[in-house]
Amino acid sequence: MEKVVYDLQKMEKKLKKYLDRNRFIHTQGVMYTCASLAMVHDIELDKAQVTGLLHDCAKCIPNDKKLSICKKNRIPVSELEAENPFLLHAKLGAYLAEKKYHVSDREILSAITCHTTGKPMMSTLEKIVFVSDYIEPHRNKAPNLSQIRKMAFIDLDECVYLILRDTLHYLNNNPKTIDTTTEDAFVYYKELHDEKQEENN
Repeated sequence: MEKVVYDLQKMEKKLKKYLDRNRFIHTQGVMYTCASLAMVHDIELDKAQVTGLLHDCAKCIPNDKKLSICKKNRIPVSELEAENPFLLHAKLGAYLAEKKYHVSDREILSAITCHTTGKPMMSTLEKIVFVSDYIEPHRNKAPNLSQIRKMAFIDLDECVYLILRDTLHYLNNNPKTIDTTTEDAFVYYKELHDEKQEENN
């Protein structure tokens, strides 16, 4: 099968028109972090960069428009998403990555879809984008960032566990916005964490 060659510069130029300044700076940070983690965890660099670049491509679309695009294109919207349309940017981003940026790689589209919630049994690329979104250089408010950033280059599963643990702790202040997929992902990666702890004792 012939390898797809992505024109990152062209994608970046196009994307810049649709994001505000802060979101574009964040996006570049995620793309560069994805590239760094791809080098360590043996993933194709260009795939990681494209996923990082496009992960938030739908972020700056107004919420009412997010809902109307989903309805028009029959993209499923849960009750939680209907009440909190900002949560739609991931699945809508995957749709736009395919239709607007001509990305057909299913793993890239899946990684964009789950980059905010996580999910059980993520692929290495999915974990890299999920982690990069959390640790990119411009992030500075999350707790335990220093520990999590170091762990990203050592053990991705453990890093995902730490992020999900801290995310759920934070979201518990507003349980109405917790996606059940995030809870499922936490249960899965906590089990992996606990198994490693037992092995090391």
